Amino acid sequence: MTMIASVLHLDRKAVKELRITDPYSLHRVVYSLYDDVRSDKEKQGSTASGILFADQGGDVLNRKVLLLADRPPANCLEGGYGEVQSKAVPDDFLDYERYRFQVVVNPTRRDSATRKLLPVKGRDAIKAWFCERAEKSWGFQVSPDHLQVDQVNIQRFKDKAKNPVTIAQASLQGELQVIDPEQFKTSFRLGIGRARAFGCGLLQIVPITDTLYS
Repeated sequence: MTMIASVLHLDRKAVKELRITDPYSLHRVVYSLYDDVRSDKEKQGSTASGILFADQGGDVLNRKVLLLADRPPANCLEGGYGEVQSKAVPDDFLDYERYRFQVVVNPTRRDSATRKLLPVKGRDAIKAWFCERAEKSWGFQVSPDHLQVDQVNIQRFKDKAKNPVTIAQASLQGELQVIDPEQFKTSFRLGIGRARAFGCGLLQIVPITDTLYS
């Protein structure tokens, strides 16, 4: 499956006119760029949308959003807002053994008694959670000594049905070693962890090759 990597550029007017104020409004804008290929039943179930994004923020004049999907986006948003630049991910991009990475994740654990999802709190606990999940579920290993938690925050907003939503987010970066190539490829294509519809889970990776050190 060919994946399409894109960058959505938004100027100040576009951000204002599109009413981008929180993770749900950004979700709405990003998803509007893509053909809706899921049935209502698939949306209510666990079928992935095939769309990942990561908000890169910006300044008062511009905002940048990274996109990754299993299909190409439109060239701009409805009304002509924004600009989208896209390219196919090379076939061999996921065949390296090591990568530098950045990712925004939703660190949570399910309580065994109540079955509720609880946020993982504290940078050391987030590091431990990430390293554990990486090896067990995502197809790669991460050394805690080379893992950096840059930012931890809580996002509160309302979804389409006006229900309150609270999401814990942590921004991490480091180096990873692939231990299960097929699982790693799945993690890249589908994203990792929860809250992927709201800007979490997109692995932003750069291969580490010997040429970097020559």
